[in-house]
Amino acid sequence: MEDFSTVAIGVENPKYEQACKRQEPIYARDNDWRSEFYRDHTRILFSQAYRRLKHKTQVFFAIKNDHVCTRLEHVNLVSSIAYTISKQLHLNVELTQAIALGHDLGHAPYGHRGEKILEKLARENGLSGFFHEKNSLHFVDEIETMEDNNYFRHNLNLTYATRDGIICHCGELNQISIKPRDEIIDLADYNYPGEYQPYTYEGCVVKMADKISYLARDIEDAIRLNILDKKTLEDFSNLINDSNPDWKFAAINNGTIVNYFINDVITNSTIAKGISLSTSGHQLMIKLMEFNYSNIYLNKRLDIYNRHVENIISSIFELLEGIYDQSRLLGEPFDEALEKQEQRYPTLISSFLKYVLKYSNYRIQSYYNNRIIYDFNDESQAIHRCLIDYLSGMSDNYLQMIFEEILTFN
Repeated sequence: MEDFSTVAIGVENPKYEQACKRQEPIYARDNDWRSEFYRDHTRILFSQAYRRLKHKTQVFFAIKNDHVCTRLEHVNLVSSIAYTISKQLHLNVELTQAIALGHDLGHAPYGHRGEKILEKLARENGLSGFFHEKNSLHFVDEIETMEDNNYFRHNLNLTYATRDGIICHCGELNQISIKPRDEIIDLADYNYPGEYQPYTYEGCVVKMADKISYLARDIEDAIRLNILDKKTLEDFSNLINDSNPDWKFAAINNGTIVNYFINDVITNSTIAKGISLSTSGHQLMIKLMEFNYSNIYLNKRLDIYNRHVENIISSIFELLEGIYDQSRLLGEPFDEALEKQEQRYPTLISSFLKYVLKYSNYRIQSYYNNRIIYDFNDESQAIHRCLIDYLSGMSDNYLQMIFEEILTFN
């Protein structure tokens, strides 16, 4: 095991100054003993987007089953894996914790199916697209706010290293090693998942931990929901154990798989190679991914669910877009048009109107000091950007409740 302390993000590291940079000066209390990165961690922990993760799907739409993995459990599992690896390698644990906790704040509801639907809606309406890594950065930069000592709300204003780790976390690429880049980039210029490697070794640890975290956890959920039968898993387990002397699993479950990969990464990572798997560990990861795709993610049983999810998201998008289009046709301010619909759709309109008044040129509340990001007077794409952001922040539960409201005739 190699000691990474010389490349950890600390005051002696040449990258430290850039890693700690924030977009704006941040207030400090006299009795605040936190590091810059632990301050990021707590700002994320206190955010509303983090709270909503408990009702966002990881893979399966199963909100009535308390034991199926949610997005909140996923980020906490990534945090746990990243903590163990970074602690053993003597990296900055507080930075890995901040990145891990925030990496999926902008993930779409209904898992990756929801992400694909929002991507489709974005492109159909002239936007550049949607992917959750960039949306998570968008959320911590521009959507999420927190109160200061005087009840005024501000953007989270996280450090560059945390923000970088969030947008660079894409864990679905089949990389055997992940080594940080040296160049400083404008994170707003990120165009597609995995375009850049993280700026820090700590970010690389989170990226690897994200890959490790879902491999066996999704298998456990698939068995619980009868998507996958135990005989299929047993046959796969036998195949795995017979194909490589390094793999001898009495059971393929979250505990055994996570433990194997944590030890593999700790043992095989070097400063020269980066955060790395062994050859056999990399082969096992690929086999597990292939098994999950063929038996879980592409399972035909999910087709009905996928159509249902598309109907929910598209219907709400089209309803709110229609109200906007009608307001433009009548030359009516959008906020007034929304108020007229509040009796018909009380939960949806009340929620969306608050969102519009917080982030657009219609703002009237003086206690909001966060950035205005939608100008409905001058920007043709404001409504579509606003709807994509609003829907992407919702939990599965809330979307389902809103959908039932618009189906109901009072």
